[in-house]
Amino acid sequence: MRVLADLEAGGERKPYYVSVQAGQILEDPQAAAYELEVSLNEREHIKLRELFDELSSMDEAEMFHFSHSPFGAASDSQINAGYDGLIQQVYKKLYEYGTDETKRHIESMQLL
Repeated sequence: MRVLADLEAGGERKPYYVSVQAGQILEDPQAAAYELEVSLNEREHIKLRELFDELSSMDEAEMFHFSHSPFGAASDSQINAGYDGLIQQVYKKLYEYGTDETKRHIESMQLL
């Protein structure tokens, strides 16, 4: 019964090692520096990857905006609010899927 529930929820959970700064979700903790450890099934992994992709796109849009359009349509506060919202979503997911140590670390950051 447990196996069936796991499959319906996106499969078996596996440990992943996350670097928010680099936007990486690693299977091998030796592959690169990471800050947080989480346990994800396939569906959760995809969702977290999508959030990191959005964050990366936001970074690129922000760089383009400031380098090409100093008086563009979006204000600094609007751009920052969008970025902050995505960071909040990322850390909420990391907290939800995180190990106890990851949860303590995120709590200490006082982001949520």
